[in-house]
Amino acid sequence: MMRWVTHLGGARVTIGLGLVLMAAGAVRLGLAALIANLASHLAVQVLKRTVRRPRPCDANGRALALVDLPDPFSFPSGHAAASTAVLGTICMHEPLLAPVLLPIAAVVGASRVLLRVHYVGDVLAGALLGLAGAISTAVLVL
Repeated sequence: MMRWVTHLGGARVTIGLGLVLMAAGAVRLGLAALIANLASHLAVQVLKRTVRRPRPCDANGRALALVDLPDPFSFPSGHAAASTAVLGTICMHEPLLAPVLLPIAAVVGASRVLLRVHYVGDVLAGALLGLAGAISTAVLVL
């Protein structure tokens, strides 16, 4: 179950959701979600390569991950950032969806810890980056 949930924060789903919104006629919202995702992704990649924190591993240095690792760096979580950026942007435009969408972003983040690819702090930092992307994009685009 967690392996399925964790992919909701991946590029295919988060970019796909923005494109689906645009195709469905919510062009500004879809564009805002894509821009928020891009902004958070850029920040995540800069931090990952600057901080270079290793992913959770055992005493011998072997990764404990239960899913494939996109890169060797743990801080911050890109999946948490992407899901928060996209779903947060949607929630700012449609606040009634927040009780449904925000828990999904939280579960994506929790899945990253449960699947042993991130520490809790990585997920919290990723979520904050995603939220910053969502807020700044919503102010500029929506």
